[in-house]
Amino acid sequence: MTDRRKVLITGGAGLVGSILIQRLSDCYDFTSFDLKEAEGARSIVGDLSDREALESACADQDAIIHLAADGRAEAEWPSVLQNNLIATYNVFESARLRGVKRVLFASSQHATGGFYLQEPWKHIVQGDFDKLRLGEYELLDESCPIRPDGFYGVSKAYGEGLGSFYHDYHNLSSIHVRIGWIMRENDPTFSPFALSLWLSHRDAAQFFRRCLETSVTYGVYFATSDNMWKIWDISRAQAELGYEPEDAAGGAFVRR
Repeated sequence: MTDRRKVLITGGAGLVGSILIQRLSDCYDFTSFDLKEAEGARSIVGDLSDREALESACADQDAIIHLAADGRAEAEWPSVLQNNLIATYNVFESARLRGVKRVLFASSQHATGGFYLQEPWKHIVQGDFDKLRLGEYELLDESCPIRPDGFYGVSKAYGEGLGSFYHDYHNLSSIHVRIGWIMRENDPTFSPFALSLWLSHRDAAQFFRRCLETSVTYGVYFATSDNMWKIWDISRAQAELGYEPEDAAGGAFVRR
């Protein structure tokens, strides 16, 4: 028997789910719901289109971390509709019906990626650091408008709105994590854009744990490590969640 809180992870066999299971299993009793089995946690093999199976998986869970999606930034509409929009609705509705207290939604910086077209932030994307003065350009925060850079980004903005609805009208806590860039190799030095958006594995684990533990009942937060050439401001997550990033990318990258 365990008194650890029970957390269902959709997409638990993927990169982010694997990181959370590996690093936080001492704190939470994880169950993965995915198309394939996850290592290190109880696994339910299933599809998010199967509401009966999903509702059954949600039974007795304290929280859900919803990661599963078509994660391609350039994903086409038919896949986004089925795997991101309808699937996300199924997760929130199943959580409501089964009395889950909180959903953590894996949103993305792509919900606001249109800002990468503008100065000064496009200089960071392109690695033109010499056109900026460190610490003297504006950072974007969660008050900026939604500005998706593709159907994938649209689906993440939709998930944030859906979570707000379920919070306001169904008393379901929802926290939305606009993930920067989590890399399998955990090394952002291959591009300037990666240096800006990097969220290290240990910072990712800490961020999601802070979201599980917070008294905040609804929020949208940018999640990156404390990188030198930032685009997105992480101070709200630091102030409201107690997030304390341990890693930071500098200003050097390797052309490959």
